[in-house]
Amino acid sequence: MIEETSAGIVLFRKEETKKLFLLLHYPSGHWDFVKGKMEKGETTHETAIRETREETGITDITFVENFEEWIEYNFKYKGELVQKKVVFFLAETKTEEVKISHEHSGYTWMDYNTSMEKTTFDNAKTVLTKAQKLISNTL
Repeated sequence: MIEETSAGIVLFRKEETKKLFLLLHYPSGHWDFVKGKMEKGETTHETAIRETREETGITDITFVENFEEWIEYNFKYKGELVQKKVVFFLAETKTEEVKISHEHSGYTWMDYNTSMEKTTFDNAKTVLTKAQKLISNTL
């Protein structure tokens, strides 16, 4: 079994009184947050920042303290089982324009309720709910 660690960001921006979350459309059809594999020597925060820049072009990221959510799942890649661990941070940006990379087929900014409907995986919905709670209580 292959073990992989990735890091990502639940990225949001404020638009008037609303808080909008960024979801990326992956070629396999699902909607999820920015995330990617850690490279040798990187911290999880460095990976999350690099992946956000590479996948969206967004560089103005302000991390929200006290948010670090780990998820785990397995999938098959070329016939071999991969055990994936992903840590998600919560961060705010003021950038609206997204320049998606070749890794994605689209993106959208949505409020919490619409994001919950659009997000494909239950573990991502759980992370989104925790992010929304923290934002609602602190920002």
